[in-house]
Amino acid sequence: QVQLVESGGGLVQAGGSLRLSCAASGRTFSSYTMGWFRQAPGKEREFVATISGSGGLTDYADSVKGRFTISRDNAKNTVYLQMDSLKPEDTAVYYCGFFKRSHWYGGNRADEYDNWGQGTQVTVSS
Repeated sequence: QVQLVESGGGLVQAGGSLRLSCAASGRTFSSYTMGWFRQAPGKEREFVATISGSGGLTDYADSVKGRFTISRDNAKNTVYLQMDSLKPEDTAVYYCGFFKRSHWYGGNRADEYDNWGQGTQVTVSS
């Protein structure tokens, strides 16, 4: 059974930091690009960051570039999102997902990912 479990969200003041984790099971983790997306109330799920299976390639949404860092530990089947200099507009539920195709890099559309976790709430106060 394929499963993703996000954790690490919480309430933080603007300018603060959080580190999200996403633990994966049920697939050969290192074979898959992983993505972080977020969804605010009343809005569509939007791309945040993606990382290739080896961890050598990454991509970020312009809104988080320079503030967020995606990484992965394939020995632990876990992908991380380090979020620094947080802003109130970063408030959302954050989700991780598997890219649908193994051994393939890319994708900043939510419909290219599946097996979403339950999400973790990030709230940034001003």
